[in-house]
Amino acid sequence: MTTTPPFGRALCAMITPFTDSGELDLGGARKLADRLVADGCDGLVLNGTTGESPTTSDAEKTALVRAVVEAVGDRASVVAGVGSADTRHTVELARSAEAAGADGVLVVTPYYSRPPQAAVEAHFRRVADAVGIPLMLYDIPGRTGTRIEPDTMLRLAGHPRIVAVKDCAYNLLGSTKVIARTSLAYYSGCEELNLPLYAVGGTGFVSTVANVAPRQLRAVLDAYDAGRVTEAARLNRLTIPLAELMMASGLPGTVTAKALLGAGPVREPLQPAGREAVDGLRVAYEALQGSSPSGL
Repeated sequence: MTTTPPFGRALCAMITPFTDSGELDLGGARKLADRLVADGCDGLVLNGTTGESPTTSDAEKTALVRAVVEAVGDRASVVAGVGSADTRHTVELARSAEAAGADGVLVVTPYYSRPPQAAVEAHFRRVADAVGIPLMLYDIPGRTGTRIEPDTMLRLAGHPRIVAVKDCAYNLLGSTKVIARTSLAYYSGCEELNLPLYAVGGTGFVSTVANVAPRQLRAVLDAYDAGRVTEAARLNRLTIPLAELMMASGLPGTVTAKALLGAGPVREPLQPAGREAVDGLRVAYEALQGSSPSGL
């Protein structure tokens, strides 16, 4: 595990609250950010998949970063998603995030065009060279169509501002090899791999489920760090039913998180969860709350 995690261990991939009319709700964002930090989040990742980045404007993205930075101050890190399919646009977003006060940027592999590995590497280096804050690479081939191959990760690890990875590659072997050979901080981006990745030297997680259960997810890491491995596994098992419903039920995590939080509508093409799905989510959420140790 990295001695000093660059952005903390327990990070929430925060939803973007909207008003009933679908406008950006900065007041709601400030309140949610404050609550998440009070409930144990070391960092907040904004304008990612969960934050509905495909349907928010550049101006909205910058306003959200500025508002959340003001709300949390130095109590937590703020990482801004700046990914796009266009390197030039990604650089612009990264510079705007830095100017708005972000502590780092999350940069996804360019999608749709499926660039070869040399182009993927060049893309990340262009962004890293354009800003003065650290980068977290986002490896999620299931959405982008292209993964960041381990050999590419090894080369990128030499850049002084490329410090972390949000890992959604579902390749524990490849991730373990990179962890063993670099100082990159690996954050699980898939709740079912939070504990397994942590156990092989990962740094923590960037979690959608943390929007609604930040204490419970953090407790798994705390127990593991304290040497209570069996307890960490037990606490992790408690989170799985809710995580499965939120992330693997056929509905996007943004939709399920907003359904539980009541944080306003989602933007099209997403659609809100139906009554049956919401009822199921609430049952799982209440079960997790009821089974959690006192104080969580």
